[in-house]
Amino acid sequence: MLEEHLKKVLQSIVGHENYQDSKTSLLSYSYDATPGFQSFPDAVVSPRNKQEVAEIVMLCNQHNIPIVPRGSGTNLSAGTTPLYGGIVLLMKHFNKILEIDEENLTVRTQPGVVTQTLIEAIEDKGFFYPPDPSSMKISQIGGNINENSGGLRGLKYGVTRDYVMGLEVVLPNGEIIKTGGKLAKDVAGYDLTRLFVGSEGTLGIVTEATLKLIPKPETKQTMLVLYQNLDAAARSVSAIIANRIIPATLEFLDQPTLRAVEDFAQIGLPTNVKAVLIIEQDGPKTVVEHDMIKIANICKENEAVEVTLAKSNEEAEALTTARRAALSALARLRPTTILEDATVPRSEIAKMVSAIEEIAERNQVTICTFGHAGDGNLHPTCLTDIRDKEEMARVEKAFEEIFHKAIELGGTITGEHGVGAMKLPYLHLKVGKAGLDLMRNIKLAFDPNNIMNPGKVFAELDKKRVVVQK
Repeated sequence: MLEEHLKKVLQSIVGHENYQDSKTSLLSYSYDATPGFQSFPDAVVSPRNKQEVAEIVMLCNQHNIPIVPRGSGTNLSAGTTPLYGGIVLLMKHFNKILEIDEENLTVRTQPGVVTQTLIEAIEDKGFFYPPDPSSMKISQIGGNINENSGGLRGLKYGVTRDYVMGLEVVLPNGEIIKTGGKLAKDVAGYDLTRLFVGSEGTLGIVTEATLKLIPKPETKQTMLVLYQNLDAAARSVSAIIANRIIPATLEFLDQPTLRAVEDFAQIGLPTNVKAVLIIEQDGPKTVVEHDMIKIANICKENEAVEVTLAKSNEEAEALTTARRAALSALARLRPTTILEDATVPRSEIAKMVSAIEEIAERNQVTICTFGHAGDGNLHPTCLTDIRDKEEMARVEKAFEEIFHKAIELGGTITGEHGVGAMKLPYLHLKVGKAGLDLMRNIKLAFDPNNIMNPGKVFAELDKKRVVVQK
């Protein structure tokens, strides 16, 4: 618990109603969506504006109190777990869309706005904000920015960083800076905006963001493709891209995932096939129709057993909604569900899918695979029980092998979930010692007292702190 005088100062800043330290509150914010990581904060503080954020940060910096910024807690790498206690900075009051600028094609928003709420508000105006993480119904814009979230539309449209034009950030010393803005071009100095995007709350606290919008696509079509061969499905993905077609979404589900999703969603998905691709294209009507015909032919040439176009918007939406529910569907099957996101170049998808199957079999664990196959971002998902220590050891070994294989194929250990605390042991595989040293130096330049989300990304910075349970 915090010392009484610090508690009183925090209450004077945010009001008694926005300071929580009951056992129930601390328990509620002691974990996120990542299995196996839990640690209690000392308090949960909910600032109402950027000035309050700055005052809280200055106080914490003075007294070396850790701060973990948090939205909805959907993080899948233990990125919002308060590993060293301190304060969970809950951004629930930062929930306003401040401006939709139709002339400059931008939206200015606070970080606590739910992603789907923002998307719907934009589309009502005839615009489009593409980043669409599967958690979009509950995840918040601030979390998307901190993790550089992707989504189903990442293949064609990119990820969160491609739409962040400017930020307002409270630095670890309490100063408030603004980066970027509504400008289409701006090369004045280092690109600080991009530095903060994906920094996992380790460099500062985002209090406002300016995001890029694009015109809403004229039309879209959705296709379901069935396979009796996993490798054939993966080869189809590579073939579509090789034929210079970039679908809006190109999603892959293996049979175990498919069965779980159908049992959960009950929309009539076939469960007697080894894999499916869900493919969506958007744009001008003639282009969409041409692309979908060509995609269908490519899939058939690569051993697809059936290709079906959705007959209505409702049927198309049911398919994408079912895909978004994959994690929830799998989570019903066993006590613990561990979802990862090893990513490889698109051309290596077939090899990666085969490797995941082999690794699961060799380690005698259950791994279901789905994901954004079009951009190489697969989600091998292990169904296990965290109480079974022997099985968990095999699970960890399997994932370590998966990460090594991804790197071997020219990939990375995470495509959209972040490093957090969960992937600390593997970051060196991707960036090497020199890369780690450079990142640590950047972190220390911003945050010399290491109060901002300590224990994430850089374990070595935290030797002076007490390591909590995993």
